[in-house]
Amino acid sequence: MTQPRLLGRTAPGAPTLGAFTAGQLVRLCDVAGLDASDAELYARILIEALGPVADRPLDLPPPSDSFLSDDHTPVEFSLAFQPDAPPTLRVLVEPGAGAGGLAESGRTGLRFLRAMARRWDFATDRLDELEDLFFPPSPQGAFALWCALELRPGGVPKVKVYLNPAASGQEHSAETVREALRRLGHRQAFTALPRADHHLFFALDLGDWEEPRVKVYLAHQDLSAAEAGGLSRTGGGPGQAEIQAFFRAAAGYDADLGTGDGQDVRLGRRPVQSCHAFTETASGLPSGFTLYVPVRDYVRHDGDALERAVAVLRRQGVDTAPLAAALAAVTSRRPQDGTGLIAYLALADQRGKPPRVTAYISSEAYRVRPPAVLLPAGAVGGPVHRERVESALTRE
Repeated sequence: MTQPRLLGRTAPGAPTLGAFTAGQLVRLCDVAGLDASDAELYARILIEALGPVADRPLDLPPPSDSFLSDDHTPVEFSLAFQPDAPPTLRVLVEPGAGAGGLAESGRTGLRFLRAMARRWDFATDRLDELEDLFFPPSPQGAFALWCALELRPGGVPKVKVYLNPAASGQEHSAETVREALRRLGHRQAFTALPRADHHLFFALDLGDWEEPRVKVYLAHQDLSAAEAGGLSRTGGGPGQAEIQAFFRAAAGYDADLGTGDGQDVRLGRRPVQSCHAFTETASGLPSGFTLYVPVRDYVRHDGDALERAVAVLRRQGVDTAPLAAALAAVTSRRPQDGTGLIAYLALADQRGKPPRVTAYISSEAYRVRPPAVLLPAGAVGGPVHRERVESALTRE
């Protein structure tokens, strides 16, 4: 597959952020079975989303301390896998990266989304109804707005927007989520959520979705497999045993795979995340559930992460070759030479659809995290990175 013609931009010296990430996207489109014309179009859209920072050479520091990835690249890729089907490719981008503060970042993100709504003729009324909640005059928190594109044949993606519940302060995040759900008609939904350490993201499906979802993401510190198995509130989909098996396999404590003794360990550094998706308002119960294990913080290197991902995919009856091809599409480095290329592994269920496994893949445009070293004997938590032996990882 040829590289995209990047809106006439050139990079006479170091590669630019736009050219680098768009090239990765084009190669990933090939892995996902999208044709060259769709790949080039989606690469152009990614560059539009990045805005002026797309032209920024990679020999300069990241344009902002983006919360989206560990090396502050404002782009992340993911592949969702189901049996007997090609993987679904998604790209997550922070349109306001480098815009000059959270307030301007949020305004930039909203302008991009509304431009996409005009291009693809979808409504933003649900987002508009929440603007005062998530875009206060002096926003707080780690980000303002992210946009995810689920890439489909034909050049029209599905669009998701991620908002920050802590925009008015972490202490108000639960209240913000409750009010957002209420405004969107999900008056009973907040009480259906499980206990958590804090609310991470509030997300909306925009555009062409069969059943547009409202999604709430939660952080769970020091979570065990047994506790993970009890987080779902859907009343269907993967049972507790399946969720626990996924948790142990992704965390590296699965005796059946020879990666531990199966003990019910707790993941004590970067929190596990859960997502609860709401599509109907009558019952107040979610119709979808996803569990995210931050595999990069519980491995020695990406070779371990890849082994765990392969094991999880095989359990679901999924061909593992596209995952290896996706990693090769993003980087030429060996998995053993770094950690963080596979950022998260997720097990997802949406009512009426088969379960899926998603691997989240880092761009690593700016930095590769080194392999981990082991904590001293008796320490809790498994491998830890050299630069973080002295302090726990606090960024979710």
